[in-house]
Amino acid sequence: MSEGRAVVVVGDELVAGINDPRAQGWLGRVAARTEPPGIFTAYPLAVPQETTTALAARWEAEAALRFRAGQPNRLVVALGWADLDHGVSVARARVNLAAILDRARTLQVPSFVVGPPPRRDSETAAITAYSTAFAEVAGRRDTPYVDMVGPLAAHEQWRADMVASGHTWPAQHGYGLMAWLVLHTNWQGFVL
Repeated sequence: MSEGRAVVVVGDELVAGINDPRAQGWLGRVAARTEPPGIFTAYPLAVPQETTTALAARWEAEAALRFRAGQPNRLVVALGWADLDHGVSVARARVNLAAILDRARTLQVPSFVVGPPPRRDSETAAITAYSTAFAEVAGRRDTPYVDMVGPLAAHEQWRADMVASGHTWPAQHGYGLMAWLVLHTNWQGFVL
């Protein structure tokens, strides 16, 4: 039986679905709704509070262990809040993402980028600046980009979920909304 293509998902604790009572996060929900079933095997490679600088340094070696020779492998770069939290400038974050996507292209691995979602604190403008920069980098490389900040910052259910979770991270409904955005940003075309 074929395991489908390998989809390696690199990023921070949001990739792992931290704080999700269903233990699926957005990635598990996306995988469960992708047709046909079994088209891919997701390999979530999450490192808590990982900046784009650290991600750029580690992704290739870890992904290589999961990619299948002769198969149409895929890379998903899921970005969170660590650059903001650790003082990585928007310009440096942009360069880091560009390096990741350019290297993936050299390896002939199609990429997909998931931007950082809003938080419940007052840093929406700062997160939006990172998201805009990431979208520009992805757009210049014809790489699908999922904007999470724009659709979710004022979304009533997202905001309620963030408050109810009692944490920095979303809970069940928040991850469901993130999954919906991924699924409706040419995800099916990307994994096929």
